[in-house]
Amino acid sequence: MVPSAHKIFIAHTIPRFEEDSRMLGLAAGGSWITQELDEYSDLDLVIVVDDSHYQTVLGEMSSIAVTLGTLLASFTGEHVGVKNLLICLYEDPLLHVDLKFVSLTDFASRTENPVVLWERDGLLTRTIEENKPDLQHVDLQWIEDRIWTWIHYGAQKLGRGEVFEALDMLAYIRSQVLGPMGCVKAHKPARGVRRIEQYCPEIARAMKSSVASYDAEACALALRAAARLYVELRENLDKYTDLKVNRRAEMTVMKYLHTVSDSLK
Repeated sequence: MVPSAHKIFIAHTIPRFEEDSRMLGLAAGGSWITQELDEYSDLDLVIVVDDSHYQTVLGEMSSIAVTLGTLLASFTGEHVGVKNLLICLYEDPLLHVDLKFVSLTDFASRTENPVVLWERDGLLTRTIEENKPDLQHVDLQWIEDRIWTWIHYGAQKLGRGEVFEALDMLAYIRSQVLGPMGCVKAHKPARGVRRIEQYCPEIARAMKSSVASYDAEACALALRAAARLYVELRENLDKYTDLKVNRRAEMTVMKYLHTVSDSLK
């Protein structure tokens, strides 16, 4: 069921786009697709624009956002590498809304099939039917090629006494490695640690050992636990891939991590 705040926002937004001939459709992604929206969900909207007007509309993203409700704050998505994304916070109802502006041509290349909320002449529906999404996947080789350097980096920071840096690395490993791999194991969408407690409760419980307090020794134990969990997940998943495991890096870094751990006691 769509929460009332989200319904109110959509009901106000669709007429605004209907009166702008440059707009070809509006679709919703994220939790709307899986019917998991709740009162705490962001609203992920895809605004499809006529190709001939796309660049002009990109320059008007902020002014368009203002017309959709009482805008408290907004900023573009360069920090996540998406310049055509405007991240907004609206009031009355208080709602986080992501507005992603795409041309009809670019809408054909996507990672999911959003729910069409409004469209002109069936354009979005036809595009979805004619072009399959490029489903997001977890690249296990990409992870294996990086994980031991990340573990080593965390150990270095602990050796130097930079506990906050180590805590950040632990969070990064959970988001980029353990969460996604756990979701793959559970055959669930891999989106960092998003909804990990609901999708993969067993993995979420295992990941608790990778969470540390502001304490160097606790961080060292958490890094060791993160490494162990990674190896466990890797060994359960690599039979489905041609994964090239870097055993030498693994053994060398784990020896170094144990050395640093012992120095902190």
